[in-house]
Amino acid sequence: MGRRRQHQEEEDNLERWLVSYADFVTLLFAFFVVMYAISSVNEGKYRVLSESLDAVFNESLRSNDPIQVGDPVRSLTPSPVPLLEPTQASGSGEGYDREAQLAATERLLRVSLADYLDQQLVEVVRTDDQVEVRIKDKMLFASGEARLTADAFAVLRDLAGALATLQQPIMVEGHTDNIPIHNRRFASNWELSAARAASVVSFLARTGVSPQRLAAVGYGEFRPVASNADAAGRARNRRVTILLSPQRLVAEEDAAILQEPVPWAEGPAVELR
Repeated sequence: MGRRRQHQEEEDNLERWLVSYADFVTLLFAFFVVMYAISSVNEGKYRVLSESLDAVFNESLRSNDPIQVGDPVRSLTPSPVPLLEPTQASGSGEGYDREAQLAATERLLRVSLADYLDQQLVEVVRTDDQVEVRIKDKMLFASGEARLTADAFAVLRDLAGALATLQQPIMVEGHTDNIPIHNRRFASNWELSAARAASVVSFLARTGVSPQRLAAVGYGEFRPVASNADAAGRARNRRVTILLSPQRLVAEEDAAILQEPVPWAEGPAVELR
């Protein structure tokens, strides 16, 4: 009886190597996955690092102040671009560095969306008082639809990553061409453009942008950037635009207007605190 039990235990022990072998194969697979992930270069992050290095060395050369051993290390990652506080020297309500804030915002957006800018799928336009990101509708929606496509997720994630580091209010505008639309979901281009803007706002809010900073509006075909006379112009007009404006104080004359009573209301148009 004793020999039979010993023989059975030895047969059981012969199969235990399979457990160790399976663990080894799993660890080996995980090792190759990690090695592949390390070897993959994120082009967007590489551009951010490259531009940050250029900015550091150019600043050092301009200031004639070479970096010395023991100096504090400058951060090479893009820092959040805060809203600039009004200066004490100006009393006009416009006492903030508008140009510096617009330039920093434009630079960050161009670096984050470089791949799409190269493919002419996205435009970054800087005006006197704001920075605009214009995304062609074919990047985001199917014809006559307001539901985001799979291709839209990549560009909007990159855009959300940049917007999350800023603090400006964000207005998302929907625009269409002048070809009328009337289907079961949308009775007009106004409704289609508003629904598209709302879809983008919802996605940005779910991917890290503060909802308190977001607003959506639809303009239909009434704010074109090109002629609707040809297909190329209509394609440019079908777009979603993200507007970022520097923060400003309410000027005294604007405050006076807002305090005027509205005929059909029981008080001023806006309650100022």
